[in-house]
Amino acid sequence: MAAAPALKHWRTTLERVEKFVSPLYFTDCNLRGRLFGDSCPVAALSSFQTPERLPYQEAVQQEFRPAQIGDSFGPTWWTCWFRVELTIPEAWVGQEVHLRWESDGEGLVWRDGEPVQGLTTEGEKTSYILTDRLEEGDPRSLTVYVEVACNGLLGAGKGTMIAAPDPEKMFQVSRAELAVFCRDVHRLLVDLELLLGIAKGLGEDNQRSFQALYTANQMVNVCDPAQPETFPVAQALASRFFGQRGGESQHTIHAMGHCHIDTAWLWPFKETVRKCARSWASAVQLMEQNPDFIFACSQAQQLEWVKSHYPGLHARLQEFACRGQFVPVGGTWVEMDGNLPSGEAMVRQFLQGQSFFLQEFGKMCSEFWLPDTFGYSAQLPQIMRSCGIRHFLTQKLSWNLVNSFPVLKTVVKNRDKGRSNHSAFLFGFGDGGGGPTQTMVDRLKRLHDTDGLPRVQLSSPGRLFSALESGSGQLCTWVGELFLELHNGTYTTHAQIKKGNRECERILHDVELLSSLAVARSAQFLYPAAQLQHLWRLLLLNQFHDVVTGSCIQLVAEEAMCHYEAGLPADIRLHGNTLLSAAAAALCAGEPGPEGLLIVNTLPWKRTEVLALPRPGGAHSLALVTVPSMGYAPAAAPTSLQPLQTQQPVFVVQETDGSVTLDNGIIRVRLDPTGCLTSLVLVASGREAIAEGTVGNQFVLFDDVPLYWDAWDVMDYHLETRKPVLGQAGTLAVGTEGGLRGSAWFLLQISPNSRLSQEVVLDVGCPYVRFHTEVHWHEAHKFLKVEFPARVRSPQATYEVQFGHLQRPTHHNTSWDWARFEVWAHRWMDLSEHGFGLALLNDCKYGASVRGNVLSLSLLRAPKAPDATADMGRHEFTYALMPHKGSFQDAGVIRAAYSLNFPLLALPAPGPAPAASWSAFSVSSPAVVLETVKQAETSPQGRTLVLRLYEAHGSHVDCWLHTSLPVQEAVLCDLLEQRDPAGHLPLRDSRLKLTFSPFQVRSLLLLLQPPPN
Repeated sequence: MAAAPALKHWRTTLERVEKFVSPLYFTDCNLRGRLFGDSCPVAALSSFQTPERLPYQEAVQQEFRPAQIGDSFGPTWWTCWFRVELTIPEAWVGQEVHLRWESDGEGLVWRDGEPVQGLTTEGEKTSYILTDRLEEGDPRSLTVYVEVACNGLLGAGKGTMIAAPDPEKMFQVSRAELAVFCRDVHRLLVDLELLLGIAKGLGEDNQRSFQALYTANQMVNVCDPAQPETFPVAQALASRFFGQRGGESQHTIHAMGHCHIDTAWLWPFKETVRKCARSWASAVQLMEQNPDFIFACSQAQQLEWVKSHYPGLHARLQEFACRGQFVPVGGTWVEMDGNLPSGEAMVRQFLQGQSFFLQEFGKMCSEFWLPDTFGYSAQLPQIMRSCGIRHFLTQKLSWNLVNSFPVLKTVVKNRDKGRSNHSAFLFGFGDGGGGPTQTMVDRLKRLHDTDGLPRVQLSSPGRLFSALESGSGQLCTWVGELFLELHNGTYTTHAQIKKGNRECERILHDVELLSSLAVARSAQFLYPAAQLQHLWRLLLLNQFHDVVTGSCIQLVAEEAMCHYEAGLPADIRLHGNTLLSAAAAALCAGEPGPEGLLIVNTLPWKRTEVLALPRPGGAHSLALVTVPSMGYAPAAAPTSLQPLQTQQPVFVVQETDGSVTLDNGIIRVRLDPTGCLTSLVLVASGREAIAEGTVGNQFVLFDDVPLYWDAWDVMDYHLETRKPVLGQAGTLAVGTEGGLRGSAWFLLQISPNSRLSQEVVLDVGCPYVRFHTEVHWHEAHKFLKVEFPARVRSPQATYEVQFGHLQRPTHHNTSWDWARFEVWAHRWMDLSEHGFGLALLNDCKYGASVRGNVLSLSLLRAPKAPDATADMGRHEFTYALMPHKGSFQDAGVIRAAYSLNFPLLALPAPGPAPAASWSAFSVSSPAVVLETVKQAETSPQGRTLVLRLYEAHGSHVDCWLHTSLPVQEAVLCDLLEQRDPAGHLPLRDSRLKLTFSPFQVRSLLLLLQPPPN
């Protein structure tokens, strides 16, 4: 007789089912306790430890010593290799046999010399399938190796995840045994956990939720874990529930396997190489077992690492890519930060990434994949489109602190209800790797089409975007930048990395330009394409969104700095400067003779500037030099320095009260005795730039204690703790006394532990005053900024971004305005009213804000996690202040910021320096910047150059590009350097006509004539 229906209490019923599947409670009698049947210890376990990350062939040759379960090994970042000898009992014929392995380190199973699966307790991979059915003829004895890294999935933080790593942490293996796996128990567990999830997810006011809970409860009633013959009845109850179909209008979820692996973060770059192997070997196993499972994988750099360290695994990935199961996505070298890299660097992410994907997998990516980044430049859509990218995927905007952005989270929170009936679901453990598990795949397959739930497809990025595109007429458009309202401390943290980034972007720009000109001028010169690719890839690697942003551990920061300047031939600065000298030598191509100096201007406009020229004996002398655009001039001999004829010299006067005035006839700067700026006057109009009753160049300290993400976040409440740093009168002294250059310098004690020295410099003919700053910084949770209150009123300020600029509010009218209390900019920001403005330029800073009339540049932070040493020590940087009449466009602010960041180069010429000046390129419109000159990636005989230009003012403009190079043919191309079939450009009198819309980026190929023999 059937049991009478009973009233059910929601919570007790729910918890009853939870306990039935719990890995913690009642495992002696519940279903979870029966997932594994008979077990036996491994036949033999031995190990050896090493501080190195050894290749497999080398590791297995080492001396292994007997090991026990529970033995400690380590410390952090070491590796322990285990030889695991196995003997499978005869009685297990016909059963599925697993190696069960549990450790607090990250493991990788090697079998027959190949990596086959990751083993991580945190990533829910704690067993490896030796055979899914043991046959009579199968070998009973085998040996596998398990390589265990002494770090967890998310590094080895001391106490909390983002704390600095614990260098002394030790690790152990807590389980190593053979066991029979009960697949029918696994299937029941999947069903019960899904029913529980549905009941909880749909809640107590949903009919289908109760049906799920009552089905699960009834399964518990009929299922006896000790009697497998009761399982089919329970399975049938579940199948009946999941077999009830949804309607035609159900939302479709496109489920894609994915494994977000930070290229470096709470672990070093070299550990990421192994994380890729662990994660992708596991994904290959899932692709083998599930022909409908699709795995999307981004970041060409990681695939390149796997290709060189694990060629067998790479070949398997290529094989599954041909089957359509392994899908390379993203198109970039790494998942870079969306704020800090230059426009050209963003182009190179795609150029290097797409070329790698094409070479290794036969096609380029059509979607940009950036799930985790700290902001999204307004220029990304244009860059993406010109790099063959039609679609974009991210989720980070769901982290916004103040304003919720219309992104998908779940079907319930879908902000595009009624507009789109499709959404993406990326499943798998991420950040530290791991990826999807078989259990995840089994759950999703079970939910394929069930009443009350969205339809689930194991899908691909292509299918998702096709489905979205079919209804794209209903989708809304967002214009401008996608500003992430979080992590805005990353514009400032680890200032040395940011300085290295800016300087190395400049060095590579200059090397490419000079090498291109050398190719045009010299038949013997070979463009250093391979070396430049290597250096660009190092720079792009450092632009990963946890490296250039400074949100990484000390090990990573140190390695990033080595990529910039290790003092080794392979680093960007040293290697770059060697390449610069080689190109300069080829440009001169003179006969051997007395050494000369070549003054090179790598910017596309003529410049007249004061330059310190090296003299014999290591001394320097100042000279006023004029160099044509993208060209060179011979250095003036020190004896032939002409008196200043057209430009007023710089006057320097120190008053009796200790204040100093610097005046070059364009601007007049007055500093009080402590070094604060009391007046900045545009001489021609007499217009004062500093607000009445205030001072500029005011250093301010803030308390900087975020809620959790230390290196990442600066919170709005830090503004409530503002403390001006007061200088001491009498510390200001005259430095250079005038003429070509005038300067004054002072010392400032920031705190008992930190100090600053600054030289304020004004050059003849220069429209801006420079502040050369050196800081010795030893603080905890403090934020240093410098402020300039302007005698200007405007509701918005302008900030430079990649290939252009944008406006942001200077007020806090709405929550969207308030959320931008700390923003990012590149080389300049400007506050202008009609007819006048004030621009603040910098050579290596990114954090900024304009609140009311105060321009503020963020200089240094002092977070303690994940790197307790971040920013401690000595810093050098320069910022500059430029008052101007009219708009910043007409006043030349953009060119001034370029000049500050791209100094004229004084390069030694191996023979006599050329006697005449020479210019390779010039542009007729000040609105158009010729940003890049390089050799084309595919360049027959090395005679094809790529030029990249952009419109910088925000205007429609026609302009002429003039060149003195022997051009045979000119044609427009995209950012991947593919020719535009309709893009032929006629060459008239060495000039090309180009048309631009606001902020448009255009690229062209120039085929040079063969050099004369």
